[in-house]
Amino acid sequence: MNSEAHFLQVRDPEDRSLIAELPVADADAVERALADAHRARGDARSMTPHARAAILRRAAQLVAERTEAFALRIAREGIKTLREARLEVARCGATLLLAAEEARRLGIETVPLDGEAGGAGRMGWSRRVPLGIVVAITPYNDPLNLVAHKIAPAIAAGNTVLLKPHPATPLSALALAAVLEEAGLPPRILQVLVGGTEVGRALVADARVQMVSLTGGRAAGQAVAAAAGVKRLAMELGGNCPTIVMPDAHFDDAVQRCASGALWAAGQNCLHVQRVLVHRDIYPRFRDAFVAATESLRPGPKQDEASDYGCMIHDAHADAVMATIAHATRDGRLLAGGQRDGRQIRSAVFEGLAPEHPAVAEEVFGPVSFLLPFADLGEAVAIANAQPYGLQAAIFTQDIDVALDAADALEVGAVLLNDATDWRVDSMPFGGIKGTGIGREGVGESVLAMTDIKFTAIRRRAVLPASA
Repeated sequence: MNSEAHFLQVRDPEDRSLIAELPVADADAVERALADAHRARGDARSMTPHARAAILRRAAQLVAERTEAFALRIAREGIKTLREARLEVARCGATLLLAAEEARRLGIETVPLDGEAGGAGRMGWSRRVPLGIVVAITPYNDPLNLVAHKIAPAIAAGNTVLLKPHPATPLSALALAAVLEEAGLPPRILQVLVGGTEVGRALVADARVQMVSLTGGRAAGQAVAAAAGVKRLAMELGGNCPTIVMPDAHFDDAVQRCASGALWAAGQNCLHVQRVLVHRDIYPRFRDAFVAATESLRPGPKQDEASDYGCMIHDAHADAVMATIAHATRDGRLLAGGQRDGRQIRSAVFEGLAPEHPAVAEEVFGPVSFLLPFADLGEAVAIANAQPYGLQAAIFTQDIDVALDAADALEVGAVLLNDATDWRVDSMPFGGIKGTGIGREGVGESVLAMTDIKFTAIRRRAVLPASA
């Protein structure tokens, strides 16, 4: 790793205007951060759960008071519109409050040792203790709330945290770290290191680190797993989420929720509604209504209150999305959209492609959706399960038996009934199976993952004489 200092330019992806220049963490800075985090473990561990909760609650209050400033920062450095960014700020506050409550829940659980002959005369209890150092690596598409989802549970659990935000969107993370410091978090418990893969690799590989929590792509996940060695890993590596629409679905609701889910964050969302599986009995009607709904959502400048979705994060990503659109256009039928203006891409809707077509099967991470007709629930489930991802799936139906059959059969981490796949709240277990990753987020699950269980037993010696 190069020790020569250099700077990262943070630019608005929409117009490429320069927002900030930040020093990139060199090898010396990474080593200092690791050493400081290692020394601060005792400070983090010794903070009472009450003190941790108070800091997180105060930070949530400060974030809420500065909603507009945070939203503008998210919109400028990232890909979300102001309206989308405000919702992310609100979710960040909720995440911090959830972490505060989880800090207070960390307690002692008794173990009935005298239920076995060898345990007679003994008492035992287990408690959750911090791991030590947690490395958090976050993506660009949720530059505030996904940061909160990693650092807030780590703080609640009593760990020190080294955060490496995505190099395209570090400003929201730095602002949240400053808020936590203002709220009373002691020095060195949370440190933010700006940089690219070299910084991440150095953090992940260090033997002083006990856990790595990553949200990113599959290639990043493979690299982390290869470099980490014997460490606890939590990785969310994307998805290709299927939404099933049965003939008895509440039609207009299904159309609107699928269209909204297809275009949130301009499709740069692991829960993006990419594959829409529609029963043949309603397919022509649904197709026409879905196309109309997506066309009614307006791309535009991120700071324009009328804009429904924004732009791609950079030219290379826009190029990749357009390559997928071109491939799908050659083999299928483009029903709407697909035009590019700079880094904005108008929502593209396709039909006529096989479920195994590469454009359909791989995660696009852009405003592209594929309509796939099916004959019965068994066929829909088979199509949904055929891909190596298993994050979330959804089904629209009024038949409770059909809904529960689908919930049992779909190979994913979560099944949403009568909603699209992009729904999530911050208290739920979040994560998937198969190629989607390892473990679960959601604040409660993260706190448990970021702690160890320590068991203590005591052998009692009788002091009082036996009663007559």
